[in-house]
Amino acid sequence: MAAADSDPIEIDAARAAELQAAGAPVVDVREDHEWEAGHIPGARHIPLGELTEQASSLPADQPIVFQCLSGGRSLMAAQALRAAGRQAYSLAGGLQAWHAEGRPLEPADGYLAGH
Repeated sequence: MAAADSDPIEIDAARAAELQAAGAPVVDVREDHEWEAGHIPGARHIPLGELTEQASSLPADQPIVFQCLSGGRSLMAAQALRAAGRQAYSLAGGLQAWHAEGRPLEPADGYLAGH
């Protein structure tokens, strides 16, 4: 697994945005109330507790970027998918890092809700 070892699992917001622009799905693993408060435009919502049952609905032929509020839950999600042989990443610092860089949220008046 040398190739995976040289491919960092945690990526910054700029790299996450690049992957999303190239077609990689961004999966928000936060709880419903967090998602509803504000999320990355174009992201898909799969709460962490539902990821196991919904993992097969994610494309197997492209990278997947997971994100949460601060990066802990998304790292667990990315580790689980990598263990299953998938190309998965976690947004380091989560939505907090995304928002701190002035990147957009949906809805237009979206905000960061605690978990």
